[in-house]
Amino acid sequence: MELTLIQKIAVFALPVIFAITLHEAAHGYVARFFGDMTAAAAGRITANPLKHIDPVGTILVPLVILLTSKLLGGGAILFGWAKPVPVNFSRLRRPKQDMLWVALAGPGMNFVMALFWALMIQLGHALGSGFASAPLMLMGAAGVFINVILMALNLIPLPPLDGGRIAVSLLPMKQAMQFSRLEPYGLFILLGLLFTGILGIILWPLISLFIGLVALVAGLEPLQLARLIQVVLA
Repeated sequence: MELTLIQKIAVFALPVIFAITLHEAAHGYVARFFGDMTAAAAGRITANPLKHIDPVGTILVPLVILLTSKLLGGGAILFGWAKPVPVNFSRLRRPKQDMLWVALAGPGMNFVMALFWALMIQLGHALGSGFASAPLMLMGAAGVFINVILMALNLIPLPPLDGGRIAVSLLPMKQAMQFSRLEPYGLFILLGLLFTGILGIILWPLISLFIGLVALVAGLEPLQLARLIQVVLA
């Protein structure tokens, strides 16, 4: 089974939009819990995608990646971004310690969404030969894949990614200050890793691990989930 470009866009559209936007909303929600009201005041603690969508990062970049992978053949690491939720870490009750939970909220939300989409695969399977069965299972596979990718990517210990902020929170103060100075160069480092192929070498083992974990928790056969993901990426 091979999806057309239109089918692939339809399968990925909702998972991509909600994976990116709810990731950001989770940061704002946890920041508010620990005392920073910046995101709340900006109206960014919401599941409304329109509040979070970046026309380039949320729509154009994933669409170009899908189009390129379809035209050139083979899979690609699908990723994108939303408008970053504003967080003022100095307003947290314990800035250095609470930064850990604010940073973890995004990848944690992606894990929850990956489980949700895995359960949609289960639902699609339970529907048997119903007309909604195959679309639901394929969209579920796309949802698992995009959320696992965003979780793995954001856990890389490189500021300003969530993994970088987690590292800053956990490191002793002196080392944390030195490490945080990488933040202005983080995006360029990430792009360098992407274009040299090193990013893929780092990410694919993590992606495979997280896919297996999601399958285990959701009660899916890892091989079945992997094959469905291969279909939506083909």
